[in-house]
Amino acid sequence: MKTKKAILALADGTVFEGYSFGAEGEAGGEVVFNTSMAGYQEILTDPSYKGQIVTMTYPHIGNYGVNEEDVESSKPHLSGYIVKEVSQYPSNWRSQKSLHVYLKENGVVGIQGIDTRALTRRLRDYGSIEGVISTVELNAKHLVSKARSASGIVGHDLVKEVTCGKSYVWGDSVPVSSKQLAVSRIEEKRFKVVVYDFGVKLNILRMLTHYGCDVTVVPANTTAEEALAMNPDGILLSNGPGDPEAVTYGIDNIKKLIGKKPIFGICLGHQLLGLALGGKTYKLKFGHHGGNQPVMDLSTRKVEITAQNHNFALDLDSIGSDVELTHINLSDNTVEGMRHKRHPIFSIQYHPESSPGPHDSWYLFERFRRMMS
Repeated sequence: MKTKKAILALADGTVFEGYSFGAEGEAGGEVVFNTSMAGYQEILTDPSYKGQIVTMTYPHIGNYGVNEEDVESSKPHLSGYIVKEVSQYPSNWRSQKSLHVYLKENGVVGIQGIDTRALTRRLRDYGSIEGVISTVELNAKHLVSKARSASGIVGHDLVKEVTCGKSYVWGDSVPVSSKQLAVSRIEEKRFKVVVYDFGVKLNILRMLTHYGCDVTVVPANTTAEEALAMNPDGILLSNGPGDPEAVTYGIDNIKKLIGKKPIFGICLGHQLLGLALGGKTYKLKFGHHGGNQPVMDLSTRKVEITAQNHNFALDLDSIGSDVELTHINLSDNTVEGMRHKRHPIFSIQYHPESSPGPHDSWYLFERFRRMMS
């Protein structure tokens, strides 16, 4: 791998000089950090990262390479990638190519060799900020100016850029790994589930299938009438990128679905559900990105270690008395889950399907199954 100079410039004037890996070129986006120690391929292909440049806090990335199975969508969706050091010699029996080659093939600009600890501390102290990675423009002042002129993700509908083009029946031949699941695949009565694709991760679909669901995925702008005409037993609102308030069509359709079918919301789906119920959302300082967020289930007082990837949060107090808090983040007390008191509806801010991350929250798929029974 050739080493070519690259620069990361932030809108606050901070500049980091490093070396290029992946594709050459220039990429802008909101710079965030992810604390996961592994699972970089799943992170790269998570559609929720659309419009963002991801910094990995773990220093050595790419050591086990890339393979065709560990993806969460058809391609990487993030704008750029930042690591301390990328492995040039991946070693794993499942590896099919290096991280460098994978990013180059998919047009993702990366930078390595910078002080990722200093960058992470800056983001933690001052919040996520717009940035630009470039291997072609090496004038730091020009890059800072570009970062400052970026519009950011607030107010932008990024869902329309990652959702599927048409409905399809999910039929993945690769099941959830046996070493991931300690329970056998459920083969009892099966349930029809419509999944709204706001940027859905594939492991959500795999988990639904494992827990006894026949899954149809529909585009984000599918009307409530079209979804109900499929006569599903339940509806899942998926994760996705960006500002939930910008996804107005999603909010409008969810309003029409409330009370009609059991609903399970995940991440962006949770936020859109809250907005459909009359609530408000707000942007977090630097978001939650990683596989080690502690969340308490208030009904059991059990603490789960969870996988998370979101930049906005729901203000539960803005909704009213029909909804109750079910899960809370123990790091900053933000809302991590809610339940409707009258309708079979619940939602979670974090990612119960993990991938990557801990498996503490898979019980939520069984809860959704019971809700449809």
